[in-house]
Amino acid sequence: MFRRFAFIAGTGLVFLASGFAQEASRFIFDIGGGFTQPVGNTGRHLDEGWNIQQGIGYNFNSRLGVKVDLSYNRWDINGATLSNVGAPNGNVNMFSATLDPIVHLTPNGHFDFYVTGGGGIFHRNQQFTQPGVGVVTAFDPFFGFFPAAVPTTQILASYSVNKPGFDIGAGFAVGTRFHGKVFAEAKYDRMFLGNFHTDYIPVTFGFRW
Repeated sequence: MFRRFAFIAGTGLVFLASGFAQEASRFIFDIGGGFTQPVGNTGRHLDEGWNIQQGIGYNFNSRLGVKVDLSYNRWDINGATLSNVGAPNGNVNMFSATLDPIVHLTPNGHFDFYVTGGGGIFHRNQQFTQPGVGVVTAFDPFFGFFPAAVPTTQILASYSVNKPGFDIGAGFAVGTRFHGKVFAEAKYDRMFLGNFHTDYIPVTFGFRW
């Protein structure tokens, strides 16, 4: 559902912006979000997730630049895995900070096609949870203060790890009348984790100044 909505939204932004061309500015700032597909062994344990990302960088010339990309990805653990471990719910969260050179293949064209990739540090947190009930102090003008039960999420187990990783991908951007560009890109990301790497493909739509 989210992937379909993101694709339609991204396609609409590109067509709305298709009448505008714009030269690349020296400084880069972008923000976006989209869906994230786990692949390989990772895909056997996680459902499709979502991502948000932010980047800041500098264009040395019309063809070559570099960015620091900050990205957050989140997935729910799939039903088969939860059944095997005996937990009702669970999720995996990934934060990454990478240094990514960017090469513009058509810097003077209407569509700015580019390739990018690099490496950095990845932080992964996984947790298994179950619904719970907490007690808080509530207030009513007639009854005064009284204890009230509210639904909560109880963490059964949690584990975090920091490891190096890399990303590589491609995308395109189209200029707009707002002195920026809409973009769509896909990357292959890997966090090195012994024999069980975390592999996923975030597809991101956003705006770049």
